[in-house]
Amino acid sequence: MPLPLAVDEAPNPWLSWSYVRDNADAIIAATKQHITLTVVSVALGLLLSIPLALLARRFRRLETPLLGLTGFIYTIPSLALFALLAPVTGLTAKTVVIGLTGYTLLVLVRNVLAGLDGVPPEVVEAARGMGIGPVRMFLRVQLPLALPTILAGVRVATVSTVALVTVGVVVSNGGLGQLIFEGFNNNLYHAEILTASLLCVLLAAVADLLLLLLERLLTPWTRR
Repeated sequence: MPLPLAVDEAPNPWLSWSYVRDNADAIIAATKQHITLTVVSVALGLLLSIPLALLARRFRRLETPLLGLTGFIYTIPSLALFALLAPVTGLTAKTVVIGLTGYTLLVLVRNVLAGLDGVPPEVVEAARGMGIGPVRMFLRVQLPLALPTILAGVRVATVSTVALVTVGVVVSNGGLGQLIFEGFNNNLYHAEILTASLLCVLLAAVADLLLLLLERLLTPWTRR
């Protein structure tokens, strides 16, 4: 009868289909959480960025302090930020979403501002001469023309958020980061670490491709 292998001598491949098959439910659950945290954080960041950018355009004195604040938030290490939020929001997904939303603001506010500032003044004047009010002006003239720049920012924010979600493991809501962390704690289980890491890279690539296709669909005039 063969003796059992010691932990250091046991097979520990980086690629293991048996691991994926036996842990499919856990992998799917972690992937779903990763996607949810990313989508919610970027969506909230975009919803906050548009009014903040409009406010900065209306009152130019606020532009520098506002961009400075978003830049300051971005410089806070994610571990420190989650640690600061945890006593208030607890070890919940809300802690991760608040932190990740804050990180998206630097890119999104800048891109929304740049997109709106890039709208040709003559187009605005022509629309105003046609009697278009401020709300319709924004929705039907300025926003569509600024869309390519805004969506470029959304792509950058989404890819970076996919990576940052993994840090949410410190508050037990890290999506695929949970599997990576468990892999390191489970005698450096290579298959678990590599599978979760590859899925993170795949999610970032797919998200970027989908947003690129959305940009091309919503802005057909940029292809001419």
